[in-house]
Amino acid sequence: MAIINLDEINNIAEVQNKVEKHSKILESIVNEIVAPYCKYVDDYVAWIREILADGTNPPTDEELEDMCLNLSTRIYFMSEACEQLGIRDDMSKAIKNEVFNTKRGEINGTIADKDAYADLASQQEQITNICYNRAYKIIKSKVDNAQELLQSCKKVLSRRMISMELSKVQR
Repeated sequence: MAIINLDEINNIAEVQNKVEKHSKILESIVNEIVAPYCKYVDDYVAWIREILADGTNPPTDEELEDMCLNLSTRIYFMSEACEQLGIRDDMSKAIKNEVFNTKRGEINGTIADKDAYADLASQQEQITNICYNRAYKIIKSKVDNAQELLQSCKKVLSRRMISMELSKVQR
């Protein structure tokens, strides 16, 4: 096993700082892309979380019915937005590939030289594609999680309805 010297540790720390700095910039861009698509659902899920946080008062039947209806509607529109963002993801990938291939054809040299030049020349398009791809994945994940939440609300409401029916029969 090789011993790492102080200069190598400093270089690693510099790279980590650079990664953190650039990641924060990209996170900000991704959040700007995601926010308009998800605010409607995020706010509603936050309201549900507030209701659930009150451990002494479980959600009422009316609140559960409201959750089922509103989540379904909000998921519908967020799913559409997710697919629209998927188009932007596809387009950013196509643009990145176009720039890469154009730049690759501009120089002479080995395949490795051409690829290295094209990679560097299309870096901005690659980063843009990464942002749209991450945004798509975040929204898709939120849609999936909202659907899970909807299913949970439906199960609780269904159990309550069965319980009420059983109590009526037992009387």
